[in-house]
Amino acid sequence: MTTLLKVAAAVFCVINGTAAVADDIALPTRDGTRPQTTNGIPHVQLGGIKANPNLTDALLQNVAQMPGVELGPTRVSLPGAVGFQLGSDVSLANPDAIVGGREFAHLHPDGSLHASLDPALAKAAVSTGWATPHPWAAQRESFAGFVMIYTPQTEEELAVVLRLVRASYAFVTGQDVPNQAQ
Repeated sequence: MTTLLKVAAAVFCVINGTAAVADDIALPTRDGTRPQTTNGIPHVQLGGIKANPNLTDALLQNVAQMPGVELGPTRVSLPGAVGFQLGSDVSLANPDAIVGGREFAHLHPDGSLHASLDPALAKAAVSTGWATPHPWAAQRESFAGFVMIYTPQTEEELAVVLRLVRASYAFVTGQDVPNQAQ
């Protein structure tokens, strides 16, 4: 993560305060209205929101630095989505939270993501406006934390989204992401 992005995230949290804390992650309340999403499968964000290529690149660079993560075509989402796959050498603390294969999250072409979070963090992300539950979240107890995280539009929003992706990795693997992947 660039120094500018780190500073912006810290300033954002100090100025706006925090609205929810779960799993040691304080989430500020997201500005703006929530994007609409479909109620079924495929679960997609509506309204023509576009990904910012610079933010998408920064997100993918950060995810690629996470230990044992390989980026590639998704195994569970729409064509064009990028899966965040865990290598076979990475142990899984919550394997039942993964929807398919070893893909703990994936990035859609519009910049929104699906990720498996600790259920308490998922509730906090929903209540602060960063996410919405996936339709499958109510289908199985192990999917209770499966959410769609909205497309980041600013560096400040990207900082929060990265924190959520890192938390997804930690929830699924039981391992924190080392500092170099910030």
